[in-house]
Amino acid sequence: MGDMMKSITKSVLAATAFATALGGFAAPAFAQRDPAYAAARAAGQVGEKMDGYLGIVVAETPELRRIVNDINIKRRAVYSERAQANNATLEEYALTAGCQAILATAPGEKYQAPDGSWQTRGTSAPLRDPRCP
Repeated sequence: MGDMMKSITKSVLAATAFATALGGFAAPAFAQRDPAYAAARAAGQVGEKMDGYLGIVVAETPELRRIVNDINIKRRAVYSERAQANNATLEEYALTAGCQAILATAPGEKYQAPDGSWQTRGTSAPLRDPRCP
């Protein structure tokens, strides 16, 4: 199998694994467990980044940093485990997870566009990295 095909296969496996195994960290499920996260997300204070992690959109506060760090530590642990299981790098898996998380944003929520700017999701599909599966 060529390197390009291996890369595509890894991305597809990672996307599938993310969609099925990472549900506990998807926005709606996590929001039910952490009201502070749900409030920050609804207020547009945090958003999904292209690299698969949560980012702070507004001026940082200690509380926002705590929320984001807590979620990102949990995500990294899951990404690491799933990347290893899918024979992918952590970065490849995290990018695919970021693609899926951005796609799963709801209208009004913040996400990072391919140019690095923060965007507010409208009713149309979000702008995503061209490497997204």
